Amino acid sequence: MSERLEAQWPGRIGFEEALARQEELVAAKRTPSSLPDQVLLLEHDAVYTIGRTPDRSSLPPESALPHPLFAINRGGQATFHGPGQLIGYPIIDLRRCGQDLHRYLRWLESLLIELLEGEGLPGERREGLTGVWVQNRKIASIGVGVRHWITMHGFALNVCGDLSPFNQIVPCGIQGVEMTSIERETGNPISVVDVAARFEKLIDLRVDELRRDNAASTASRA
Repeated sequence: MSERLEAQWPGRIGFEEALARQEELVAAKRTPSSLPDQVLLLEHDAVYTIGRTPDRSSLPPESALPHPLFAINRGGQATFHGPGQLIGYPIIDLRRCGQDLHRYLRWLESLLIELLEGEGLPGERREGLTGVWVQNRKIASIGVGVRHWITMHGFALNVCGDLSPFNQIVPCGIQGVEMTSIERETGNPISVVDVAARFEKLIDLRVDELRRDNAASTASRA
């Protein structure tokens, strides 16, 4: 029997609280234990984040931002998190998944594309750009951190709500990018809670695929 991925839905919480929860889970998984791989699914109060990079060209002066800014241990440039986004923070031990960060990123993208297909939207990748798009409009941003091959941070999928805070930055450092959401693309009202429930089922099914791929590659090298 495959090991399930445990999902948590803490609701709408502050960024600092969510970061503390991630750090606790990552620390717990570093040592041998029965703690399963997990995913935190939530909404954030409005906040901007940026990866730890000396290049801050995606940001205006911090005093010009309408919401707090956090520099965190993920890759990538500035983005916005706020109500109406589904935030997903998988805490997954990549030592069981081939220790391949590139493959993990592509796996996250494929999950989001499959989720969007269920909403009738043609999500797609763009060459050289991490994330998910609907035609030329970006609908999901991905930025991950890894400590001792255990993942943290993850993705932000725009479900509904106000997208105007993105106008204060250069989202993900991509000049001229247009941000969109499921609600904007479909014209139908939709809730983050409903999308979270669908994603929870999807990631639980697909996490075993990530592990099987590792088992197959390990066996082929033996």
